[in-house]
Amino acid sequence: MEGMELIAFNIISSVGTARSCFIEAIQEAKANNIERAKELIAEGSEVFVIGHHAHAELIQKEASGEATPFSLLLMHAEDQLMSAEAFKILAEEFIDMYQLVHSK
Repeated sequence: MEGMELIAFNIISSVGTARSCFIEAIQEAKANNIERAKELIAEGSEVFVIGHHAHAELIQKEASGEATPFSLLLMHAEDQLMSAEAFKILAEEFIDMYQLVHSK
């Protein structure tokens, strides 16, 4: 595996791990483990950046005139990236909400 396939799988792997961290963070917040939830957000954010950087490199290459061939694999990688980003936003909101609920 090389080239675009490798880049796509790197994106999928890193943002998939990040999304799992964000989902686990919600579960930890629900169980009133707020500090652990925040740690998971930080862990997920670190690994998300790896996928984000790989994606940004592809965008930069295309912007400079290098052709980026379309593939379902790359489309899936972008979908996973966007999904993980959305889960992070929601997880942060859920953590705040559960922190409020548990404080009462």
